[in-house]
Amino acid sequence: MSVDLTAKPYYLNEEQIKWVKDTIAGMSLEEKIGQLFINMGSSREEGYLKGVLDNYHIGGVRYNPGTAEEVYDQNKILQENSKIPLLIAANTEAGGDGACTDGTYVGHEIKVAATRDEHLAYRMGQIAGEEAAAIGCNWSFAPIVGLLKNWRNPILSVRTWSDDPDLNIKLSLAYMKGIQEFGIAPAAKHFPGDGSDERDQHLSFAPNHSTVEEWDNSFGKVFQALIDAGVPSIMAGHIGLPSYVRYFKPDATLQEANLPATLNKYLITDLLRKKMGFNGVIVTDASHMVGMTGTMKRRDLLTTAIAAGVDLFLFFNDPDEDFQWMMDGYKNGVITDERLNDALMHILGLKAHIGLNKGFKFLEHSKEEQLAHIGKPENKKVAHEVTDKAITLVKNKEHIFPISPAKQKRVLLVDVKGHEGGFGMIMGGSSKRPVDVMKELLEKEGFTVTIWQSLEDQVKDLPPEKRRAAVANVYAQKRPISELTDNYDLIINMAKVVPNTDQRIQWPASKGTPDIPFYIHEVPTIFVSVNSPFHLADVPQVQTYINCYDDQQDTLEALVDKMLGRSEFKGQSPVDAFCGFEDTRY
Repeated sequence: MSVDLTAKPYYLNEEQIKWVKDTIAGMSLEEKIGQLFINMGSSREEGYLKGVLDNYHIGGVRYNPGTAEEVYDQNKILQENSKIPLLIAANTEAGGDGACTDGTYVGHEIKVAATRDEHLAYRMGQIAGEEAAAIGCNWSFAPIVGLLKNWRNPILSVRTWSDDPDLNIKLSLAYMKGIQEFGIAPAAKHFPGDGSDERDQHLSFAPNHSTVEEWDNSFGKVFQALIDAGVPSIMAGHIGLPSYVRYFKPDATLQEANLPATLNKYLITDLLRKKMGFNGVIVTDASHMVGMTGTMKRRDLLTTAIAAGVDLFLFFNDPDEDFQWMMDGYKNGVITDERLNDALMHILGLKAHIGLNKGFKFLEHSKEEQLAHIGKPENKKVAHEVTDKAITLVKNKEHIFPISPAKQKRVLLVDVKGHEGGFGMIMGGSSKRPVDVMKELLEKEGFTVTIWQSLEDQVKDLPPEKRRAAVANVYAQKRPISELTDNYDLIINMAKVVPNTDQRIQWPASKGTPDIPFYIHEVPTIFVSVNSPFHLADVPQVQTYINCYDDQQDTLEALVDKMLGRSEFKGQSPVDAFCGFEDTRY
C-alpha cells in the first residue's frame, strides 16, 4: 500500500513531505529498523537514554511515571540527542496525571461520561494536552474507546466512556479536539475494541465476540467516526475479531480467526487500512501481554506484527534480541521493502504532522515557564466540576437521604474488598483506604463512626490451624441481630475493588457479621463503589447504591455533601450498572 501524506490525517505540505522522504533516504538499515520500536524507558539517567538512542535508533518512547520536572529533564535529553525527533507518548486517559505524577487528574473516562457533559471531555483533553506538551510529550495513548458490553470485563472498568457507541463517539471527539490544540497526537485504543470478553489481554486471550453486523454497528461505528474525523493514530490491541477474519477468509483456521489484531493482517490491512480507510499510524499495545506472547515465539511475533500492517512495535523485551529479530525478519523477507517503507512514511509523516521537523516547542521557553502549566488551579477546578456532576445514585429504593447525626448518629463503615494485587495495583487512586477517609469526614459532621474489622483481618497472623478454628467458631456461635440493631443507626459499605483476573467482591468468612450486607432490612444500609461500576451484581439486595468511579479526596468530600443533602446527586450512569439482571433492580 502507498501512503498519501497529503491526505487525512497528515495533510502535509511539500516542505514537510520533502523532510519525510529525505530523512528516510538518509537512514541506514539499522536506523530504519530502530524506527519501528517504541521503548519503555527503565531509567532517566543521561547515559542510559543516550545509549538507547545510539544502540537502537528508536522511533519513540513511553516512559514510566515521574514528576513533571523529571519527565521534562528526560525528554530534553532524549530530543537533544536523537538524530531523528522522537515520538514521546503518555497515557493521558484521565488528564495530565498520565503525563506526570503531579499533573491534574480530571477523572477516569467513565466518570466524565457520567456527567453527560461534552464540554468536560473537551476540557479533559485540553488539560491533558497542555500539561503533557509542557514537559515534552507529543503523543497520547488515549482516548480509550472500548465499549463496556460485558460487566464482567475487568480491564476497561472505569477506563472507557460507556457502553453506548454514540456517547463514546461524542466524548472521544471532544477529547481529541482538546488535546490536539496543544500539538499532541491522540491514539485511539484498543482496535478492534475491548469490552466484549470477560478476560484481560494482559493475562489471557480475550477476543471480541461480535458478529460482523454487530461490530459494524458498535465498535466499528466508533472507530470509523474517529477515522473520518482525522484521528492520527490507533493502537491495535491484542484482541481478536474472528467474525471479520472469516469475512475476509471463510476457511480460516481457529488459530487464524482468533489471532489478535496486533498480528493479524486481515484485521489491520484488510479491515482497518482498506475497508475503513485508515491512513494514519498504527502502534501495537504493549508486547509483554499474554494476549500477544501466547500466540507464537517472540522472534516471530515481532516481524509478524509489522508484516500485518502495524507501523510501531510497543516495547522491547530484551533490546538486543528484539532488535536483531526484527532485523532478521527484514533480511528473511518477512518484512518487505514496501512494508518497511510504508511504516517509515507513516511514522515520519506523524512526526511532521505534529511539527517535529521544525523543532521542539517545549524547549522554546524556560523550564520554569513550562512547569508552571502543571496542576494549575483552573485545571483542578475542572476536576472538581467533574466530581460534582459525576457521582451517581444508581439505586434509591430506601429514600434514605439526607442522612444526619440527628437521625443516624451511630455509623458503621465496612471495607469491602476484592482480590489483592494484580494489574490494578498500578492503576492509581488514593493510597488511603476509603473507609478511613470517610470516617474522618463523617466525624467532622458529628457522626459517631466505627470501622468494622473482619474476622479474617483479626486472625490473619495466627497459624493456619488456629485460623480455621477461629472461623469455625464464628459459625458455631450465637449471633443475635440485636448486635447490629442495638449499636448502629446506619451501615455504609465501601468497595474499592481493583482489577485482577476479575473485578468481583471477595467476601470473607462470616456469619451474621457486617462483612456481607445481609442486614438491609434490619439497619439502613448504603453501598458505595469507588471503582468498578458493576458491584450490584454481587449485592443485588442493597436498596441504596452509589457509583463514585474513584476514591480521590474531593470525590469522597463531594459524596458526603450529597449524602447530607447539601448537594444533589447529578450523575447519569453511562453503563448498565444493573448488569442486565432483574434482581438488581428491586
